[in-house]
Amino acid sequence: MAWQISNLSSIRKNLHYPKTISIRLLWRIFLLIAISAIFVSYKNTTTILEWSIINISITPINIIIILDRKGLIFSSIVLLISANVIIFSSIYISDDIFIDRFTILVLLFVISINLLIFLPHFIILLLGWDGLGIVSFILVIYYQNPKSLAAGIITAITNRIGDVIILLSIALTLNQGHWRIINIWDDIYFIQWQCYIIIIAAITKRAQIPFSRWLPAAIAAPTPVSALVHSSTLVTAGVFILIRFYPFLHKVIIFNIILLVFAVLTILIAGIRATTECDIKKIIALSTLRQLGIIITRLGLNMPNLAYFHIIIHALFKALLFICAGNLIINHSHSQDLRWIGNIPNQLPTTSSCIIIANMSLCGLPYLAGFYSKDHILDSSLFYDNNFLILSLIFLAVGLTSFYRVRFILVTIWSSNIREPYTNINESWIITLPIII
Repeated sequence: MAWQISNLSSIRKNLHYPKTISIRLLWRIFLLIAISAIFVSYKNTTTILEWSIINISITPINIIIILDRKGLIFSSIVLLISANVIIFSSIYISDDIFIDRFTILVLLFVISINLLIFLPHFIILLLGWDGLGIVSFILVIYYQNPKSLAAGIITAITNRIGDVIILLSIALTLNQGHWRIINIWDDIYFIQWQCYIIIIAAITKRAQIPFSRWLPAAIAAPTPVSALVHSSTLVTAGVFILIRFYPFLHKVIIFNIILLVFAVLTILIAGIRATTECDIKKIIALSTLRQLGIIITRLGLNMPNLAYFHIIIHALFKALLFICAGNLIINHSHSQDLRWIGNIPNQLPTTSSCIIIANMSLCGLPYLAGFYSKDHILDSSLFYDNNFLILSLIFLAVGLTSFYRVRFILVTIWSSNIREPYTNINESWIITLPIII
């Protein structure tokens, strides 16, 4: 019997060995890219590397790598969140014998998003775009139950629309003689059609109205997957592409107006749904939907740098909220009902503190990161020549955010709990470590 127990422990140790290697790899790449991001930000430079793979007749096949401030910072944030998600998954799905498969899928996710970031080429963009869709589908159906399968089908179909639209964009670029995003010609007729197609492709990935149904459904995936998908990778991929394409998309006059209309409708509908929701993960998912609307509103108001700033702070705080929510779910018998959770400051001090800080930042409390983003957009929207209805909806949506965020804090932190009296609540260092980071 003793030999069987020791043998079993050695097997489990070997099973988790790839996870340890993955965490170390992600942290080392993160440090390398973070140092490069600091250097590039300090110098304010952009480096473009072009590698000629092969020449077919007189036509060269090249790979272009762009190293700029926005790409390096965004990539470092993705790597930081991915490393912490893998650490968190080691306890959230610790009993899963296929946890190494989950780790490999997270690594494929990171590779796909980095293809979108560093390679400004339509063909490579399609590979990264399609890779995100396929890996997200596999992650959403990870539990392999009817709810997960239904959510996975919705996610796959919606993202497949974006993949088809990218293929149309590649076809429209044939008259350019190349597929490099950074060297697109100023053809007004071409830019108009390309603008419409890229908008449709981006709103499928960023889950804007009318393609927003898949994002709340994706909570059927494990909570570590939600922390990754809803924070920095899949949903912000569409926004990052819009920011990367922004210099020539902005030349179409109607581009900003279309973005503003889609964004305001998404903010309003997501905010109304979140005020009556009781599923803790779905509330955070609807909050993600609303924050994406705010980011697109900034693009509609011609503030791409501010939109990029909000992408970064939203990724960090939303990943923090999902990890905290995962800790609450673990300690409440994997129940996601908001009404079962309460009176946790004494038992879960770190989780409670981080939930309050993250929610207050997303509400725009002064001197937190969210304040410097939201206050500026409200201030700037008053000076733009906007429709009064659009302006009113923007302020109403910001008010709804504060309402359901305060409700979230009151119910989870200070309300009385109705859970079983003998529930053991504790904070493991494996969860506390990624929360603090």
